[in-house]
Amino acid sequence: MGRLTPKTKGSGAAAASPALFFVFLPPIRTLSSIMDSYLTGLAMGFSLIVAIGAQNAFVLRQGVRGEHVLAVVLACALSDALLIALGVGGFQTLIQSLPWLDPVLRYGGAAFLLWYGALSLRRALGPAAALALASDTPAPLGRTLATCLALTWLNPHVYLDTVVLLGTLSTRFPGDEPWFGAGAVTASFVFFFALGFGARFLRRWLASPACWRGLEAVIAVIMASIAIKLLVLE
Repeated sequence: MGRLTPKTKGSGAAAASPALFFVFLPPIRTLSSIMDSYLTGLAMGFSLIVAIGAQNAFVLRQGVRGEHVLAVVLACALSDALLIALGVGGFQTLIQSLPWLDPVLRYGGAAFLLWYGALSLRRALGPAAALALASDTPAPLGRTLATCLALTWLNPHVYLDTVVLLGTLSTRFPGDEPWFGAGAVTASFVFFFALGFGARFLRRWLASPACWRGLEAVIAVIMASIAIKLLVLE
């Protein structure tokens, strides 16, 4: 009978292994919550970043011309990541200390999105100009990065989109704010790399005024939908 004791212990350990494995797995509800937060951040990040602006136009120009593309897209993506981290990381504490700030920024952000969407709709319905491709000599890397960073950090809309708007939306996912931010950061990296390195292959398509009108119409719809979602959040 003594010889059976090790087998019993071994059998118990073997039986306990699957149990221990499942103990360390996150609950299904937690995984669902993480995925919901991440995918929402990803969708919001894409929706905000595709809007045509000075920064995106600059990345597009560099991509079409093939000048310092990697440095430019990294500068834009890393800047966005830092701003998103600031908004997601510190916004909840700020909201708790200033309870009146949440509705002010929520309605203010929704108003801005509706205004921006209206501008996009007006551009979609009006004449659109094709992307102008300059033919001057390539600028030095330092000057190119300085221009890129200026277009990013000196643009007040960047702060509204990343720090304020995404920071506000992240508070709707208590405990999962980092995953929401990770989704938004992923959107920035994917978008800037795709825009910068894919622009050269889409040169003819991007030079079409009709294409820009269609893109502006899509942006108008996206901005309006985000504004409505921001207003109805509880």
